[in-house]
Amino acid sequence: MIVAIHQPNYFPWLGYFRKIAAADIFIFLDDAQYTKNSYINRVQIAAPAGARWLTAPVSYAFGDPINRVRFARADWRRAHLDALHGAYAKAAAFRGVWRRMSEIYASLPVGNLAAANAAAITALAAELGFQREFRLASTLGVDARGDARLAGLVRAVAPGGVYLSGGGGAKYQSEETFAAAGLTLRYADFVHPRYEQGREGFTPGLSVLDAVFHLGWRGAAELVAAEAR
Repeated sequence: MIVAIHQPNYFPWLGYFRKIAAADIFIFLDDAQYTKNSYINRVQIAAPAGARWLTAPVSYAFGDPINRVRFARADWRRAHLDALHGAYAKAAAFRGVWRRMSEIYASLPVGNLAAANAAAITALAAELGFQREFRLASTLGVDARGDARLAGLVRAVAPGGVYLSGGGGAKYQSEETFAAAGLTLRYADFVHPRYEQGREGFTPGLSVLDAVFHLGWRGAAELVAAEAR
């Protein structure tokens, strides 16, 4: 069993969904500390003048975990849908995906940021065809830090399994920690694919929504799934 772990980010980029596609179980690290001005509550989308941030307004206290961060405004979902409509109304696949995207936004929980992000990611993964098992770290009862916690989370859901880490994890993660827990450590190797964005040049790292609006669900899924397993 392959397990991937990540903070529940806001409508994240293609690389995030590549990890989901490559895993059997995906754990949302919903009790990690919230970081201001990170991808936890914002992501970039395309706009006529270039990439722009789409930011969910939040209210929090320093040190709060993500699952305690609240939304600061009640109308943020409508504001974000308006921004997406303005940015992508002329995109090739807009008409085919807009209604479902509106439904996803309307269905997002309003209680806290972690729940909303996890719900969005789960819904998008389903539309892309990646039916995986999603779990919350906060429900697994693993009391540790750093690599020890990651290993404990993987062992809690898949004893003897494989932990699929992002490529950047090689700089600080210890294979010995995972081996001692009876686990295998593997790194994801993601090279951002290029696709038609309806304008000159190419901007990598945008929200997965950019690919969905330009390519449709199937086209975006093909980008994500290529060499994922």
